[in-house]
Amino acid sequence: MVTSDDLRFFHALAASSSLAATARLLNVSPPAVTQRLRALEARLKVQLVHRGRRFLTLTDEGELLARHGRDILGSLAELDSTLAQRRGEIVGQMQILAPFGFGRRYVAPLVADFQARNPRLKMELMLTDRPDRASSSAWDLAIHVGGLSDTTPSLRMQKIAPNERFLCASRQYLAKHEPPKQPQDLINHACIALRENDEDVTLWRFRKMKSATEERVRIDPCLASNDGEIVKAWALAGHGLIVRSEWDVSDDLRARRLIRVLPGYRLPSAPIVALIGTRREARAARVDRFLQELTRHFLRPAWRS
Repeated sequence: MVTSDDLRFFHALAASSSLAATARLLNVSPPAVTQRLRALEARLKVQLVHRGRRFLTLTDEGELLARHGRDILGSLAELDSTLAQRRGEIVGQMQILAPFGFGRRYVAPLVADFQARNPRLKMELMLTDRPDRASSSAWDLAIHVGGLSDTTPSLRMQKIAPNERFLCASRQYLAKHEPPKQPQDLINHACIALRENDEDVTLWRFRKMKSATEERVRIDPCLASNDGEIVKAWALAGHGLIVRSEWDVSDDLRARRLIRVLPGYRLPSAPIVALIGTRREARAARVDRFLQELTRHFLRPAWRS
């Protein structure tokens, strides 16, 4: 007979590269892992693991136990969550993806606060600017700024907050260079590019206020980075013009450390959106409750205060 403790133990083993790694994951000694594995195999009368000098691989029977074990543990977790929900509690585990800059500034404090109010909930925040490259079966909720290059139809998307993009530069840069009057003037300016995803980051698109015609400019960046903080720091130091989200530059614009350039034109907006993952537990009450928390928090976003 296999118990739920057996399934949890073997789930940890199947996710590890070696018995030593399993021991570290379970915070026990390697001999304890070896002894427990031998006892489980003896009880089931099958070999579950091929033991190598450095790595371990599952046998066919081990793969079967790991696969069905994951399903059973998932069902148990879902049952526990449903019963807890009826008691007014939020339990279980939740993994959240968020962009680096926005995640650090706005999402991380919300995650910590939500977990503190729900102590039986375990939360993990992973920062990435490429949620489309992370398997949707591995996370519950992803927060993203702007569009995605490829979204799975099964994902549920919900807008969290508005967010515009602005062309801006420092006062010292504008004091040394005549500000552009139209987008095409940018070819004669120092432009800084942010390479954070698969977007064509050197093609800047503008639309004049109350006009349906889009004007495109192919910039030749003098500086480029995949880190938004570096790009903004370069602009603040007077090295050139940048296109950045208003959530990131609103404080600098209010303090006039940065100045909007071409204010009569709009760039494509980049709303803050939430994507709901595809794994079964992802639609549990804990995800909906955290999504409600996000929506309430960003009802009046700080960058528009």
